[in-house]
Amino acid sequence: MLALSRFDAAIIDLDGTLVDTLGDFVAALELLRADLAAKGYETTPFTAATVEPMVGKGSENLVKTALSALNRLPAQVFIAGAAIDSIANCDWACSRYLLHYRAVSGRHAAVYPGVVDGLRAMKAAGLRLACVTNKPLDFAMPLLAQLGLAGFFSHVFGGDSFARKKPDPMPLLKTCEALGTTPARTLMVGDSSNDFEAARAAGCPVVLVTYGYNHGQPVRAVKADGFVDSMAELV
Repeated sequence: MLALSRFDAAIIDLDGTLVDTLGDFVAALELLRADLAAKGYETTPFTAATVEPMVGKGSENLVKTALSALNRLPAQVFIAGAAIDSIANCDWACSRYLLHYRAVSGRHAAVYPGVVDGLRAMKAAGLRLACVTNKPLDFAMPLLAQLGLAGFFSHVFGGDSFARKKPDPMPLLKTCEALGTTPARTLMVGDSSNDFEAARAAGCPVVLVTYGYNHGQPVRAVKADGFVDSMAELV
């Protein structure tokens, strides 16, 4: 395990790392599915098992992936043979999803066990902390505040804070600038290959939690610098 004394700061992912938000995603997609039903589309329900592999690359990607999954259902579930993703190039579906997500955000979310202890340990070690997520910033900030985590972070950046999202290194490099640290002295803590790829490209050491989403793939297959089953292990 990487010793916290090696670092001046840490950048921490949100969904799947700090907070289990899968229930919020499912609820918002189910409301979107109701909108589709009102348009005459017949679809099957979204579940935690079907949604989990879709999480991690931002809201637009989540909606497009969800619609693509629906389009792989038997053709007879669509009226007149129309594909769901033909609706205004997904713009309508994305706007409806964001409306629903704003309404349900935090209702089905919970802070993972060990997160608060881990954040306290990093603060006690003198690390400056930032949260970097692909979730839109105006969703991320209220969620962190609602769950009592906002006070740990000097900076919070969302998927719309920079020109590019993770796995591009830009969000991490810009966050290092904001924190006044070098990438080599800034630990990335995440839950997926998305976080790993961004960290590697930025030059940040990276530790992944084993309980997150990772696009439905085994997280230990990622060549991270370390793994923890709980953020409380970051001491």
